[in-house]
Amino acid sequence: MFYELEDTSKAAALFEGWDETIIWSCLEQVMGHVFVDDSDKPKSAMAMLGDFCFFAGEPNRAFVEFKPQCCKQGFMIMVPQTRAWGGLIELVYPKKLTKKTRYAIKKEPAVFDTKKLQRAIEDAPCNVTLRMIDKELFDFVKGTSWTRDWTSQYDSFEQYEALGALGVVLMKDGKVVSGASAYSVYKKGIEIEIDTKEEYRQNGYAYLCASKLILECLKRSKYPSWDAANLHSVALAEKLGYHFDHEYTVYEIVGY
Repeated sequence: MFYELEDTSKAAALFEGWDETIIWSCLEQVMGHVFVDDSDKPKSAMAMLGDFCFFAGEPNRAFVEFKPQCCKQGFMIMVPQTRAWGGLIELVYPKKLTKKTRYAIKKEPAVFDTKKLQRAIEDAPCNVTLRMIDKELFDFVKGTSWTRDWTSQYDSFEQYEALGALGVVLMKDGKVVSGASAYSVYKKGIEIEIDTKEEYRQNGYAYLCASKLILECLKRSKYPSWDAANLHSVALAEKLGYHFDHEYTVYEIVGY
């Protein structure tokens, strides 16, 4: 039997040293959920937010098999704390998983060259416009397949705003073609989700959106955290001023 913690501090030690903002969001009870094997003295824990699930503590096969009622989707990115957790994921979902590498980016608050980022925005092509996500754009983004992850963790613009989430879209010819937004929020910052519509890539639009979002975060004393799903994302992060930290393994589960 597993329990969702009301006092998430009871599981904090199991995640100690794991610098992932999605875990922080769950432990801080800003967003997400923390499940444990024992409500008083947990040995195994799972932090779940959106499409991400982090396993910590003692490896527990039953935990890997457990799907909480709050999880309605059939897709999950499982992140093991140890190889033993990874082995259990492979054992439980042998035909449903794809093993992938993600790239952790260092969290360095003073790393950004704000003048460089601002200059990029000022030098943007005259036929594009950067706009902060307001209610109108939020509704559009949430209802469009390729942009949905920018706001998928929020029921409404009011919730998005109340939690301190923020985002930027780039418009060309009146159409949203690129954007960056808070996939999730924790007390001191946001986790960035960024994408450009396929036919508009390789034009520097993601860089412009990210530059604007980073500057807006810094104005609000929020940290714009970045985690890369691929090497293209790593390269963009480094161009913005971030630094690569380390690789780690995840499992994408289809049919969860």
